[in-house]
Amino acid sequence: MQAFTTLTGTVAPLNRGDVDTDQIIPKQYLKTIHRTGLKEGLFADWRSRPDGSLDPDFFSNQSRYRDATILLTGENFGCGSSREHAPWALLDYGIRCILAPSFADIFYNNCFQNGILPVVLTVQEIQTLFDRVRSQNIYQVTVNLVQQAVLVSEGERYTFDVDPFRKDCMLKGLDGIALTLQHEAAISAYESHRAHQDPWLFHDQRR
Repeated sequence: MQAFTTLTGTVAPLNRGDVDTDQIIPKQYLKTIHRTGLKEGLFADWRSRPDGSLDPDFFSNQSRYRDATILLTGENFGCGSSREHAPWALLDYGIRCILAPSFADIFYNNCFQNGILPVVLTVQEIQTLFDRVRSQNIYQVTVNLVQQAVLVSEGERYTFDVDPFRKDCMLKGLDGIALTLQHEAAISAYESHRAHQDPWLFHDQRR
């Protein structure tokens, strides 16, 4: 997973609350186990009108948000089912950070495992950012994980909390697998010892 230290990027607005994972990535796009190509299904039901034409007001249909790396959204983002395809689709689009007043717990955890930083800001801070994004063609902020702060061009500094263990993993680019592989030598030594001590446990694997 890609490490996250400091990110300066364009902010894309999704001013909706209780955005569930079925809207982030609808069920028909869950047939793959690959993490690439999923951006085609990102918010598929909201990107299009009933007649099939693209909704020009939706952020992903606007050229100014094509290279957005930060998503600004409402409370309880990522509620619903626990599908990990939701953060995969956001990451495939290019989103590395999500700013919201609150997140659903499982989605929040999945973000950290996939290199997306979920940042909880106050309702007022989120609304201020929505107002500024709306009033400017392209609005950028800097998210500094080391300082645990969102820095805006107007001079404000919005601080946020993050679990120290999760912060360390994000800074080093370590997901659960990478964390385990840090102890690969010890794991291999243990398996070798057990294979010698209790060979019957490994009989089928050796055939």
